[in-house]
Amino acid sequence: MIVTPLDSAILDSKDQYVFYHKMIDFSLKELIVAVQEKQILNQQELLLFKQYSDLLLYSIEAMRVKYMYDDEENMKVDLTDSSFPNYLEFRYLFNDLALREDYLEKLTGIETLKDEFLDTLMRKKEPIPKRKLFQAASIVYYSSAKKEYIFNRFVQGKIIPAPEGSVAEHLVSWSFYDVSHNRPFICYMYFNYDGKDVESYKDEIYETLKNIADREMALDTMAYGIDKRLPKVFPKLIKRVDLGPIHNVFAKDENKLTHAILQSIANKEIPLESYAISLKIDELKSSSEFKEGSFFSKQTFQRWDAMYRQRYIFAPHRIIQMLYNKTPEIMNKLAMSPVQVSSIQSSVVSNEK
Repeated sequence: MIVTPLDSAILDSKDQYVFYHKMIDFSLKELIVAVQEKQILNQQELLLFKQYSDLLLYSIEAMRVKYMYDDEENMKVDLTDSSFPNYLEFRYLFNDLALREDYLEKLTGIETLKDEFLDTLMRKKEPIPKRKLFQAASIVYYSSAKKEYIFNRFVQGKIIPAPEGSVAEHLVSWSFYDVSHNRPFICYMYFNYDGKDVESYKDEIYETLKNIADREMALDTMAYGIDKRLPKVFPKLIKRVDLGPIHNVFAKDENKLTHAILQSIANKEIPLESYAISLKIDELKSSSEFKEGSFFSKQTFQRWDAMYRQRYIFAPHRIIQMLYNKTPEIMNKLAMSPVQVSSIQSSVVSNEK
């Protein structure tokens, strides 16, 4: 995928970094709380949702530290339908941390840097040069960030027992960062296993999910691919959560909700830090089974119902009112009334004045 100026924005000032990262961090945390309060996912799904979201938040925080004082490189944010960082930023994080020891050896020692800071502040009575601040941020970045906590392009969850009353015995989850949408997706599959110990078959399951279910596609296409590649697995329910876009000042105006927010910000009807979050959940259920193949090598397949989609909007009260006025055709078709979340305090807007 080629990143063009129309597809991504570069955060090229400290004020923009502070504003962007506080907005994304705040809105995602509000979303997690709201999903739990409204019981949009069951308890086990919610626990997994929070774990994947924590990886996402950790990665974005690592980006904040990495780029804060860097004069040469700037972080790219997707503008098309996301507001999340461009997927390449996650790859850069992963690659950086794979070579962390090499980088740390080249950086100025912590004690040396501390002495230089104290000398500059106490004796010279001067501000710390930006070059030195970048060195300090680099030390924090490479010494504290851990590769295993980075939201990679594909993140595999473990196979666990499905909650009581589920449509199948086992549950496996995974998440991926789709490179075409620059958004995270979280998936759940409830399935039965034709064997005694599902753990003995986990490598085949994980490999199949990584190869077949690592990008956004028609859900029935994904389901058929999994069903065909795993003859011992009988999927009964596949659920996919599309997290985003986050509609705010960092997004492009092609999306109707984003356009409404940007227009209202431009008209000074709502503050600069206004936001709304879209969340879509697609579900595909098996209605029955059928067999295909020769007499001696028949394989059981699922007969899938039509995909069922539910769409949710999370936004502060003032934004919900505005969206009802400007985009009623969208707001009236949601799975439930828009979920009210907190607005970002005006103090996080670092350069509005």
